Amino acid sequence: MQETLWVFGYGSLIWDPGFPVAERRIATLKDWHRSFCMRSIHHRGTVEAPGLVLALDRAPGAACAGVAFRVETGAEAATIAALRERELISSAYLETVLEVETGEGKVTALAYVIDPDHEQYCGGLPLDEQARIIANAIGGRGPNRDYLWATVAHLTDLGISDPDLDWLGAEVRRLI
Repeated sequence: MQETLWVFGYGSLIWDPGFPVAERRIATLKDWHRSFCMRSIHHRGTVEAPGLVLALDRAPGAACAGVAFRVETGAEAATIAALRERELISSAYLETVLEVETGEGKVTALAYVIDPDHEQYCGGLPLDEQARIIANAIGGRGPNRDYLWATVAHLTDLGISDPDLDWLGAEVRRLI
């Protein structure tokens, strides 16, 4: 019997999971927060002009609302392979398994968290600096601002509040 695979999405996975989804649940991950704390040198920036992407940054007492995705039965191995190709393009993310809370109970989910010792980690950047970077960076998957705006729009559609991302979305629009 195949074990059920859940994946926790907090950024682009929410709006572009890239794997077959059997079920979606709003979920909360305790002691972590969503943050633009990773310099992107591939997808949303370059080595010469890094962008910023979201990561789960450990923060005792915090909570990150996102989406728990149950992967379609039979697609588990292909999903893990695809996620590793997408998320582990550098070693800045750590693949881990964490417990998330949903309205239907707790599930154990695969998640990608930031390695705070990695050179791409940039936790604690002021929001105005994040906005300037996001407004200007472009990478292999397009402008950094599109990544921000898509994430903000989908969080809003799901009823998930993230005041920092809302502020960043508005500020980046102002800057450009």
